[in-house]
Formats: sequence, structure tokens, C-alpha cells
Amino acid sequence: MHAPPLVAFAGGACPASAASSLSPWLASLRPAIVAAPARLLWFRRGALRLEAKAAWRATGGGRGPRVPAKGAVLASYMGAEEVVGPLSLLDEEELILHIRKERDNGKLPADVAINLEELYYNYRNAVLQNGDPNAYEIMLSNMTALFDRVLLDVQNPFTFPPYHKAVREPFDYYMFGQNYIRPLVDFRNSYVGNISLFHDMEEKLHQGHNVVLMSNHQTEADPAIIALLLEKTNPWISENIVYVAGDRVVTDPLCKPFSMGRNLICVYSKKHMNDFPELIEMKRRSNTRSLKEMALLLRGGSQLIWIAPSGGRDRPNPSTGEWYPANETRWYRQL
Repeated sequence: MHAPPLVAFAGGACPASAASSLSPWLASLRPAIVAAPARLLWFRRGALRLEAKAAWRATGGGRGPRVPAKGAVLASYMGAEEVVGPLSLLDEEELILHIRKERDNGKLPADVAINLEELYYNYRNAVLQNGDPNAYEIMLSNMTALFDRVLLDVQNPFTFPPYHKAVREPFDYYMFGQNYIRPLVDFRNSYVGNISLFHDMEEKLHQGHNVVLMSNHQTEADPAIIALLLEKTNPWISENIVYVAGDRVVTDPLCKPFSMGRNLICVYSKKHMNDFPELIEMKRRSNTRSLKEMALLLRGGSQLIWIAPSGGRDRPNPSTGEWYPANETRWYRQL
């Protein structure tokens, strides 16, 4: 049985022939998701524009206009109505005391407790800058929910199969991840460029075709940011995209609750394949199973798969200090 055709290869530059007749801003036919951090709300409007232009240029879009390009859509900052997380809301002092209590009782490993407490303060400081009058309550609710999920997984660890489907019930891990990242994004200054491409993708997907998205990987929040900025215009894509995930996001106790809410093809990075010689064979067998699962998905059609081929984030040029997209050539050589 042959796999359905691959009809969209997003993330690459458009052909030179097409680009030559267009302005630098519109010449790139790649979809661009530009998410502004919530903290930018406090900056001057001019600074916001400079940040947005810099972000666009980093994606290869060239010099941008003063407003989002034609074909871009502003993302909505209105969240989903569903509320996730524990029913009882702790205050800050109670939450920190609970974390330390579970550590002292041996139910939470010391390193996990330390990282969770550090995450709390980092998350709190970031969310409180977004200008929402309810920011503190939102932050506390989200962190209480995360603490609850981390503690549950430590006591009863979840094991990810080669192909993992998002867990939506009895607890909706997808909405948990969406609502946790939501207050970190400044939706009023974030937008999706060339939104029509996503409409075309969805149409092809419903026809049974497969689509592969290739992009640079910035943070572990990439899946949530992609889904958040498309949840109003293309909710089907937001909920059905499959991410190729490295082993850390399916083993780290603080990452696992977020990963459980995404559709994942789980792989071991070639870069770290030899870190522990006794695990090399196990990792290879696992990667083989993951490739077989991906092949089965593609044969069935209507699959949207997101891959970060360089497996890492953009890095600054050592000599100039300027940031540039991670080199994808290395990944192709490894295939």
C-alpha cells in the first residue's frame, strides 16, 4: 500500500522565480508564526514593532511593513472556556509548603521539588507582566494544576509509546497545556503570516493527503504556541498535529504533563545516542518502532507532522553575536 502524496512542505523558501516578482515581505510563501512574549505589553509601541520585525526577519521574511502583511491574521487572546486543574485553589505560601511537604515525605524527589519551586517563581514573574488584572489567580491556578499533575506522575509514572495520542480524558492534558502557556503570549501583538497556507493545508488533509511542517525549534513551548495561534482559525490543525519529540520531553517530570497533551512520535536523538553505551541498542530499537509507527500513520493519510530537523534552537554567531537560523544541512546528511 502506497502512502498518500506529500502535498505541502512548509518552512522552506519559495522558488526564486516566484520570489523575484514580489516584495521582500510577501516573497516568502512560508507560513510564519510570530508570537510576541506577554512582557512586551509593557514596552513602548515602537519597541513592539521593532521586536515583531526582528522576529519576522529571523524567519527569513526580509524587511517587514509597519503592520502585519496582507494574509496575516491577528491571534485571539480569548481563551477556551473549559477550566482545568484542581478545584481547590491554594495561595502562594500554601503551594510552596505543599511542594516542600511532599519532598520531605519522600513522595516528590528533591531535585523535582527544587525545579518545581524554581519554575513557580519564574512562571509567576513572567505571567504577572502580562497586564491581565486576573494574572495572579490565573498563574496560581495553572501552577497548582501542574503541581498536581507532576505529583501524580511521580507516584504513577506514565510511559510514552512510540506513537502517543494526546490524553484528553478523564483529565484534558491538551487544554491544560494550552491554558498554562496562554498567559505567556501577547496575543494583541502576535500573528500568523500567510494564514491562507494553513487553510490550504487543512483542505488537503481532509482530502487524505499528508503534510509535513519543518521549522526551527525555539522552546519546549513550541507545540502550545503553534496550537494557540491557530486555535481560532484552524482548531482542527491545533488539535491533530503530530510532533516528533525527543526523549527529554517524555522523561523529564516537569515536561511530561505537557507532552501527554500532544500527539507525539517519540524518538531518541542521534546526538545523544551514545551517552550511555548500555542503552544504545534499546534506543535504536525504540527509534525503529517509532519509524514504523510514522510509516503506518502516513499510509493511512490525513497526517500533519511537525519536525524540527536541526533538533535544537537558533544560535548566535560566535564572531558577530547575531542570531541566525539553525543549520538544517546537518540533519539531511544524517538521514
